[in-house]
Amino acid sequence: MSIKVIRDQSLPMRHIAHVRNHIISVDGTVEEGGSDAGPSPHDLYDAAISACKALTVVWYAKRKGYPLENVEVTTERDDSEERKGVYRLSATVHLTGDLSETQRAELLSAAQKCPVHKLMTAVTTEINTVLG
Repeated sequence: MSIKVIRDQSLPMRHIAHVRNHIISVDGTVEEGGSDAGPSPHDLYDAAISACKALTVVWYAKRKGYPLENVEVTTERDDSEERKGVYRLSATVHLTGDLSETQRAELLSAAQKCPVHKLMTAVTTEINTVLG
């Protein structure tokens, strides 16, 4: 799969990311010289972990037949030490539905094992960047 990002020259920094049949506006904050016309790359990174946790919880609950009604994941970023090599994300999973404490604990465990969580913490990612 390819993701293409193309500059939108109508704004100073805005780009449009094309993912399959979807388009996502990506921009820098005003403080960074952008127009805040979309999430920043860091926002998308943080959103990826939040979305993966939510989708994993829904998938797991359906697989187990749990009476999950809704999932909401709130992720807070602490990038104060990013330049020192530490980027902290704190995710809180909110569940609604007639769930037992055991089911809630299992769903939390599933969220902690979502594929993007593993990708961000346990996998070596190799990136090759070339000029085209």
